[in-house]
Amino acid sequence: MSAAVTQASAPAQVPVSPLLSPDRSSTSSAQSSETLFDADAKLDHSAHKPWKHFGFHSHHNEGANKNHNKFVVEERSASTKRSTTFWTSFKYLNNLTPKQVDDYMASYVIYNLDWEDEPAMIKALGPNYKQKVGDSLRAYYGVINHLCALGSVEKMYIPPLMDKHVSVLDNQLLYEESIARDLGLKPGDRVLDIGCGRGRVAAHMAKYSGAQITGINIDPNQIAQAREYNAQLGLNNTFIERDQNDLPLPFADATFDAFYQIQAFSLCKDIPAMFREIYRVLKPGARFSFLDWVSLPAYDAANPEHAALMSRVKPLIGAVGTPTPAGLEKALTEAGFQVTRSDNASVGGLQAPLIDKVDIYFRAMRQFILAMVRVHVLPKHFKTLINRLCLDGQAFVKMDQMRLISTSYRLIAVKPEAAPAEAPAATPVQN
Repeated sequence: MSAAVTQASAPAQVPVSPLLSPDRSSTSSAQSSETLFDADAKLDHSAHKPWKHFGFHSHHNEGANKNHNKFVVEERSASTKRSTTFWTSFKYLNNLTPKQVDDYMASYVIYNLDWEDEPAMIKALGPNYKQKVGDSLRAYYGVINHLCALGSVEKMYIPPLMDKHVSVLDNQLLYEESIARDLGLKPGDRVLDIGCGRGRVAAHMAKYSGAQITGINIDPNQIAQAREYNAQLGLNNTFIERDQNDLPLPFADATFDAFYQIQAFSLCKDIPAMFREIYRVLKPGARFSFLDWVSLPAYDAANPEHAALMSRVKPLIGAVGTPTPAGLEKALTEAGFQVTRSDNASVGGLQAPLIDKVDIYFRAMRQFILAMVRVHVLPKHFKTLINRLCLDGQAFVKMDQMRLISTSYRLIAVKPEAAPAEAPAATPVQN
């Protein structure tokens, strides 16, 4: 373990183990001097071998007639030291109350349901099921965001596989930068981020492009972290605590220059209504970027193996809905958008190498945590939490390899410059 971790303010009773060392392999694109304004052509090639040029400068000394190569390392990722966030989250989890643990475990009931099956929703959660789902999501994310911060998925998403040679964090950074390019972001642009989490993606996006991000998230714990973190970086980003399913969105027409979301709409109750709202709050010509989970054409709900895998994976990835690429494209088009790209953002269409990497890390951590619980160094609820977190990771890998689902499906769309005239409101029928 690095000195930075051993010197952190860890709980005194917890022995330091290499298994609890956060992912430190991100030494290429996580630290460099690249920004959105460093040659676009160069950035396009960076997705393949980022370590070959990030931060590397060749200076020609004409007087001495020789080249001097210098490697300059500057922070680009808008990422806190992993040791700091690791121990902050570890201590938070250590101090959870029994009620917080119980509420977290109970929250998983919603992932065995689907927005499309309202009778089942009502049967399981009651007539006010939408409120119950919201309450479950707050309980879920209040804990899961800290569990994810123990590893390399502090941003709470496994990114598309952009480059198999670099870490999960590097792949996150590469994908986020591709969003900025797809959206054509420039300094001063106002950008909406629904499902902003702890504000780490918003911070990177703002630092990389100069845009100003407005983030929405249902979890007050994450919103508080996002505000504090972005303020520490001196970024002019705004974060709002709000359930994405509470429509309409709290913004005036034509407020934003761009929109993005990363793996948040699996929790959206009404995708067509959400797309119409995003269309409303975007300016004409604004672009839309979407990355989320989908059920792919090879998935057959009538196939017992497929159905069994799906019942295991949906709780793992936190999905309530089960969208398809065709359904998403249709909803975007009907909302008024022009879809310009619809594909799997992962190289070769597979995330499995990254999913497996994350799963292996957390299963190794699980062994250490269970050992610490057995000797009474850690409280018993750590066993409950880590067992739930590590459940069914390999089912996720299998579904990805079988190309039954993906959490790296990408849609890029644009609101036309000349927006079509809206249909007149229907006249109420008089009884």
